[in-house]
Amino acid sequence: MKKLATLSLFILLIVSCGEINKQDYLPESVGAVNTLTIVIDNELWKSKVGDEIRESFAAPILGLTWDEAMFSITQIPPQVFSGAVRNTRSVLYVMEDSVNVAHMKKNMYAKPQRVGVIKGKNKTEIIDNIEAKKEEFVSTYKEMELQEAQKRFTKSLNKEKALEQHLGISLDIPSVYKVGREEDNFVWIDRQIQKGTMNIIAYSVPWDTFKNDSTFVGDIVKMRDSIGKLFIPGEDIPGKENYMKTEMAFSPYVFPAEVTGRKAAEVRGVWEMSAYPMAGPFLTYIINDKPNNRKLVLEGFTFAPATKKRDYMFELEAIMKTLRFNEE
Repeated sequence: MKKLATLSLFILLIVSCGEINKQDYLPESVGAVNTLTIVIDNELWKSKVGDEIRESFAAPILGLTWDEAMFSITQIPPQVFSGAVRNTRSVLYVMEDSVNVAHMKKNMYAKPQRVGVIKGKNKTEIIDNIEAKKEEFVSTYKEMELQEAQKRFTKSLNKEKALEQHLGISLDIPSVYKVGREEDNFVWIDRQIQKGTMNIIAYSVPWDTFKNDSTFVGDIVKMRDSIGKLFIPGEDIPGKENYMKTEMAFSPYVFPAEVTGRKAAEVRGVWEMSAYPMAGPFLTYIINDKPNNRKLVLEGFTFAPATKKRDYMFELEAIMKTLRFNEE
């Protein structure tokens, strides 16, 4: 009996090691950030199933100055999904089958990798499964893409201490970004891009700044505009005060969020200059920092005229989500 138990334990160890080794030897996944490979036959892709996929995974991102899809999607038929193509990081596999299933698989052919699988016995079942799982799948793909973006820029980080000194926080910021302005309660960090700039600002407001849910959006706009007036001037315009403010024609989108395990509000919208024709998207996080009796505000905004801005804003989001509080 003792020998049998020893043998069983030995077999279990071998099986466990085999599973570990399989993960260890997977190749690194590939693909540009925010790309999604759709594995589906051409007939289904041209049907209402394809329409549902495009509507669910290539919908426009809220808060940009023009429509840009949340993922750049590439469709390939199943027979082409082999070899190096299987190492794509984000994959959605859709097919008619004898089963009706919808689930997400992890690291099937490479790592990190997420493969969403949608099957149904007919087009109606497939569409129903897409509708049921799209939010979960989008969230899973996006989280992996954020981690990929963060992994890429942590290879060379900015070592300036303005955020630590003035606000008691740290961010993983690529070294290409530089501190442009720092005050007791305000830090502005930016980088030059081909046709403009990418920017991160950080500041805090009192804990009780937002007292009324019914005026929350309006209070956010007032807060942003007051900070822009104080710290983010534009070009000198004779006889006019020119500074960054919230675009007046469109109310910003506000969502509940979580950053570094703390409750927050996520705000997406468009900024403009008060006296000059300049504009661009912004993403703001208003984070509950109860230990310091304040709301911490992180904002990323981009100026890049006549240029797609999705990936710029995604990089800023990835940076802001590396937030750490010094006391932690």
